[in-house]
Amino acid sequence: MMIKRNLRHLKKEATEKALAGAAFELTLEHGLDGFTVEDIVHQVGCSRRTFANYFTCKEEAVARGAISVQNTTELEDLLTKMPDNASLLDVLYNLIQMQLTTELLGRLHQLLSLSHTYPVLEPHYLGAMHRMQTQAQDTLLDLSNGKYDEIYTYLLINALYGTILPLIDGRLNVLLPGQVITEDTKPGAITFDQFLETTFSHLRAGFDHPNHPHSI
Repeated sequence: MMIKRNLRHLKKEATEKALAGAAFELTLEHGLDGFTVEDIVHQVGCSRRTFANYFTCKEEAVARGAISVQNTTELEDLLTKMPDNASLLDVLYNLIQMQLTTELLGRLHQLLSLSHTYPVLEPHYLGAMHRMQTQAQDTLLDLSNGKYDEIYTYLLINALYGTILPLIDGRLNVLLPGQVITEDTKPGAITFDQFLETTFSHLRAGFDHPNHPHSI
């Protein structure tokens, strides 16, 4: 199981989240060109040097701010309580439900809209999505505890996260949490919960591990 992070790590994570969150909120309020790194560090109460320890530029901080609402401590607590006989798909289902909150999906959608206005944000948006995927991969590899080979784990996680980008940018006809059907909604739109159930039905049908006794 995952080793609990020490106090120093938690403090660094809190500083990173504070800087990223401030950058994201400043962008929503003033636009990407309406503030500087100095404004970010002044709001958080740290130095520009501290900022440079975490981010290469303000655009990277803005993108990271979109995903800074994830509570990694709660995630660890939940996943470490999973039964030992839980399948990797069960663990992934719990992880994705907790990771893709209404708030996070909303912020990712805002970040995508910002990247259309400010194209310089686009690679950082993709970087934030990759960071989320990497965190999920690391969590699954840790929790698999040798029960599954790495190829299976990477195949599973990439199959799922391959649907997240088209979910956020609207290529998949899915209503994000909080969205309602309007006259502009494409016919056949499904809810986010239906999207998750359908996705995991496909994963269970096509990615059950043949050597796991609890495969469905």
